[in-house]
Amino acid sequence: MIFIIFVYKYPAMTHLTIDKKKYVLLSEENYQELQKKAALKWKPERTFSVEEARTYSKKLIREWASEK
Repeated sequence: MIFIIFVYKYPAMTHLTIDKKKYVLLSEENYQELQKKAALKWKPERTFSVEEARTYSKKLIREWASEK
C-alpha cells in the first residue's frame, strides 16, 4: 500500500493515523526549517584541538581494531 499526500493548502502540520500509528505531515519548507533549528541548537560535547583529535581518533581506532 502506497500513500502519496501533497500538503499545499495548509502550511501547519496535518495529523494522519494509519494502522493505529500517528503521523505528522509537513510541507517540505517547514521540514527544512525544523532541521535548521535543530542543527543550530546542537552543541558538541567537547571541541578538540587538531593534536587532541588525532590522538583521540588513534585511540578509538585501536579500540575498534582490538574488538575484531
